Amino acid sequence: MRNPLILLSLGILCASFTLVPATETNNNNNTVVAFPLIKENSSPYKTIELDQYGLSEEAFNYAWQGYQKLIEENKISSCDYLTICDFSQSSKQKRLYIIDVTNNKLLIHTHVAHGKNSGAEYATKFSNTPESLQSSLGFYITSNTYIGKHGLSLRLNGVDPGYNDKALERTIVIHGAAYVDAARVKAGMYMGRSWGCPAVPQKESANIITTIKNGTCLFIYYPSRNYLQNSKILND
Repeated sequence: MRNPLILLSLGILCASFTLVPATETNNNNNTVVAFPLIKENSSPYKTIELDQYGLSEEAFNYAWQGYQKLIEENKISSCDYLTICDFSQSSKQKRLYIIDVTNNKLLIHTHVAHGKNSGAEYATKFSNTPESLQSSLGFYITSNTYIGKHGLSLRLNGVDPGYNDKALERTIVIHGAAYVDAARVKAGMYMGRSWGCPAVPQKESANIITTIKNGTCLFIYYPSRNYLQNSKILND
């Protein structure tokens, strides 16, 4: 069991970055979503220079906003790591980012698969429906590990109502897969696809899973207007 004083210190650290919600109006006077602003001098995005690794600032800012809210609501038991899957990117790109919040660095940057029915090279369709074989957007809290048909796997608890809260029912987990491999990119192919799970390279799966298991935050991002405007985590 972790020392309560250490947990308190981590909580203070994780909550030390201030977010300012924002909206903007287009030329038709319709309100559209604008990503939240983070104080420039305190942004891990700028400190770690995540733009150099292909992560958009918008994806990071939404992830950081929800991560902080989940900490405030005591839904995250470990705020050491923030994991982001940026599904606005091609699956040929390394679009999984595991950020070490405590030490302010990018710990792991690698490939990740999306669901078979979410798209081919790019994911464009998402669902919370069982048997859809699509990825689900939103915030997850990692749970415990188990040994399944893909070997060591990590259960994910979807905490975004209406968007991923059937993740446990759908057995949406992190697991290793042979069809997620940098060699595919070298051969001119995009990553293989899962049945909805954020599958990762087989050789890296054990390290990824053991790093972020047991109560850390995972965010699967795509610039979906429906999700960004209606997620209770991002808008309540």
